[in-house]
Amino acid sequence: MSTTTTSATPAELATRYGLVPSAARPKLFTYIGQVWQRRHFITSFATSRTATMYSSARLGQLWQVLTPLMNAAVYYFIFGVLFATRHSVDNFIAFLVTGVFVMSFTTRSVTTGARAISGNLGIIRALHFPRAALPLSSTIVEFQQMLVSMVVLCLIVLATGEPITLTWLLAIPALALQTLFNTGLALILARVGSTVPDISQLLPFMLRTWLYLSGVFFVIPERVHDRLLQHIMLANPTTVYIELVRDALVEQHGAPHYAWPLAVGWAVLAFVVGFWYFWGAEEKYGRG
Repeated sequence: MSTTTTSATPAELATRYGLVPSAARPKLFTYIGQVWQRRHFITSFATSRTATMYSSARLGQLWQVLTPLMNAAVYYFIFGVLFATRHSVDNFIAFLVTGVFVMSFTTRSVTTGARAISGNLGIIRALHFPRAALPLSSTIVEFQQMLVSMVVLCLIVLATGEPITLTWLLAIPALALQTLFNTGLALILARVGSTVPDISQLLPFMLRTWLYLSGVFFVIPERVHDRLLQHIMLANPTTVYIELVRDALVEQHGAPHYAWPLAVGWAVLAFVVGFWYFWGAEEKYGRG
């Protein structure tokens, strides 16, 4: 071996022989293609996680419905009974349960997304695949659980006296847009959580604050008298999706006229920014 070769640095040798890091970040559109090629892996991985999530619990996957129902019962007692909010809202039970279920979909997606990288370091270090598959699969898990919750939610709404109408179909595009929004947040939090493990400790406080600002327990215009603050709170993305699902399922409820444009805008913005932000650190996931 020549002296020139032995004295060359690893970087110089890699350049000379055209070697590139196996975990190098591909170009954005190449990366999108790689994620799409692994769509079957993403859905299969999500389905298997859904099946095993509550395998050690006696009630199994019933907990995915029981948890938001118990939260709704607590909120009903505090806000509906103690604070008498139920007297100022038509069909308060349907109003409240819809808000709790829709809000829970986002909070669970954000929480699991924050652990998508840090909680899967073993598979990241063992296999080469686009890391976006992990936060995407975590959102699919939550979406699958939301579908089960929606069946229960519709039964509760029917039990409170609401009729089945064609407007119920509007819940489908509303939840589809919310899923896109949740995916964007999960991608952002996955990157943050990969370098800042303490985010998992801060998230419960942040999400609880978000919950109280989202009109889950009260009608915002009736409780907030400042017009500017009303519009700001009604533009809150979780409020927008809650209002649209309520508008679809509860006959006497009306969403703001600008809810649909906001729902589309928040979904597209969150997903595009989230995917781009996550891709920016692709080569760093699992290092260290």
